[in-house]
Amino acid sequence: MPAMRTSIGQPLARDAMAYVLAGGRGSRLKELTDNRAKPAVYFGGMSRIIDFALSNAINSGIRRIGVATQYKAHSLIRHMNRAWNFMRPERNESFDILPASQRISELLWYEGTADAVYQNIDIIEAYGPKYMVILAGDHIYKMDYELMLQQHVNSGADVTVGCLVVPRRDATAFGVMHVDENDVITSFLEKPADPPSIPGDPAHALASMGIYVFETKFLFDELRRDAADPESSRDFGGDIIPHIVRHGKAQAHRFTHSCIRAAEEIEEYWRDVGTVDAYFEANLDLTDTVPKLNMYDREWPIWTDTVVAAPAKFVHDEEGRRGQAISSLISQDCIVSGATARRSLLFTGVKMGSWSSVNEAVILPYCNIGREARLNKVVIDSGVRIPEGLVVGEDPELDARRFRRTDNGVCLITKPMIERLEL
Repeated sequence: MPAMRTSIGQPLARDAMAYVLAGGRGSRLKELTDNRAKPAVYFGGMSRIIDFALSNAINSGIRRIGVATQYKAHSLIRHMNRAWNFMRPERNESFDILPASQRISELLWYEGTADAVYQNIDIIEAYGPKYMVILAGDHIYKMDYELMLQQHVNSGADVTVGCLVVPRRDATAFGVMHVDENDVITSFLEKPADPPSIPGDPAHALASMGIYVFETKFLFDELRRDAADPESSRDFGGDIIPHIVRHGKAQAHRFTHSCIRAAEEIEEYWRDVGTVDAYFEANLDLTDTVPKLNMYDREWPIWTDTVVAAPAKFVHDEEGRRGQAISSLISQDCIVSGATARRSLLFTGVKMGSWSSVNEAVILPYCNIGREARLNKVVIDSGVRIPEGLVVGEDPELDARRFRRTDNGVCLITKPMIERLEL
């Protein structure tokens, strides 16, 4: 069932600030993050990855938001300026973009996730939030943070950590919590080789989502203590949370308790799209007849930049030259001219020439697919012009020489790769 709010009186979210950590490069996405930070990578036809955390905050009732940026942040900052400029100070709302700017020391950028908050304590203090909701800016999910805030207050915890139930064999890639029968965290291990299981469920573990709730004063005290420790790596998962587990009370909050699902969604959907394969699969999830993640849910919309553009267009109706799309998402300003798209996503402004075809393709904005090209299992970066007649996805050895080919057979295609073909 979808998460339901149970609070009485003023929601806690009105006294909270969401702080999104969006400075990571996301190097496992390879060339997709050569010129943009991972949170700025396009997703789902219209959105960017960061839009999910920001939309969750807005939909949860949080009206004060800060976003810490660092790695190649220009496209991310430009997107947020365009898409998230509707917050109004006169309504007691705020939206701050906080690039690493050497405010504490002229020698240091953000040293870690905790330091990215510590360096902006004075800015946060000026708003006076009672609670801080710390978020990762690079995951795909829908969640009501109000319900997590309620659990935090009701449990009397010093920190509440959002967590997923994952197969124990997969938990080695996460921060993992060992909990008691009341989900109080008794140990927190960063990427353990032998993850502890959930009490009563030996096959599963509780993995951190990188979401934390604190009372603001307590958080600042912890950040100042951590900043004074020369041995600290200035990281929430590596330093702050383990210290609180040892010296205070840390509570686990299960994603199942606050996940937002439309009626037809059959699972709690959360994805780390940190690899090309994971990114490809999560996008293609949206093409299913009943998608695992419902982007059409008007009660919990994913807000993003509104592009003023013409509707998508399909032209030609001849045998072998028919503009058509099957089980695909086609964004505005696309033209499918005598071409076929199957189980694919065409982002804004994609043009497909006659007799071309794409199958299981994620095509980012303003690409041009040349006539008679055949593309199967591809991710195409924005602005790429695919030459006429190019075939990808039929000869694995040739594909691997020309493009970035993953273990699962997905080819990532970028402008420099195409330019090398044409030399």
